[in-house]
Amino acid sequence: MRQVNVHEAKTHLSKLLDDAEAGEDIVIARAGKPVVRLVPVGRELPGIIGLLKGKYTLSDKFDDPLPDELLDLFEGKSD
Repeated sequence: MRQVNVHEAKTHLSKLLDDAEAGEDIVIARAGKPVVRLVPVGRELPGIIGLLKGKYTLSDKFDDPLPDELLDLFEGKSD
């Protein structure tokens, strides 16, 4: 992954666009902190909804309420 600062991105935007279109992973940072990633339009990852349909089943207890002890852990309430 290549990271460039805002000034460099403004100066070399056309080249960065070409590189991103070619598949390079480019992140633009402000003060060294990553802010955005250049991604080519139309090359999104394929959808994965339904990819594992029929391969797994859920327990009959899936919709049961969580035990209080476990719920407290999720909510950050511990003894």
